[in-house]
Amino acid sequence: MELSSRETWTVIHGLVLGTVFLLAFGGGLAGLWSLRPGFLTAAGIKERMRRLYVGTWVMGVTALLTVITGTWIVYPWYRVKLAAVGDSAFAGCAGLVVPGATCSPRDFLLSDVSGHTETWHEFGMEWKEHISWAAPILAITAAFLVTYYGPRLISRKWLRMAVIVMFVAAFAAAVVGGAFGAFLNKVAPII
Repeated sequence: MELSSRETWTVIHGLVLGTVFLLAFGGGLAGLWSLRPGFLTAAGIKERMRRLYVGTWVMGVTALLTVITGTWIVYPWYRVKLAAVGDSAFAGCAGLVVPGATCSPRDFLLSDVSGHTETWHEFGMEWKEHISWAAPILAITAAFLVTYYGPRLISRKWLRMAVIVMFVAAFAAAVVGGAFGAFLNKVAPII
């Protein structure tokens, strides 16, 4: 099996960074949820906080790397302007089953040559482009609050719950972006 450089970056962007993000989310959420008074000893707090710091920052940095690679490496290949063949802007897509040298994935979706795919770009890609940036913003904010407040989160239930809400919202934003990315790559792959 061979992967082109574009396919390699797509795998790094979605699969590798996405997997690390999911693992960090699971660990971070479990760590935040278990910070409750009466459940922890002094040694347990120290050990749990170290894992929580690492887990939340790994999730935040991974979310940022995922969005950066998507925005500045993978996305330009999706949206590339290819020379139009003939009078129609989408003439290069005529007769294609998947995007190719004369038809970018964006043009392939907008041309509707394989069915009603225009909505995939107009709704799916637009949502993916914008909602995905919420994930690193929320995840890094949660990581900062965990670092700043540390063990004080145990006695401040309202603050711990606010951090959990931010953490889960970051995950939800990533799920929306990731799901649309997977579906879009299925309909109009970057080759």
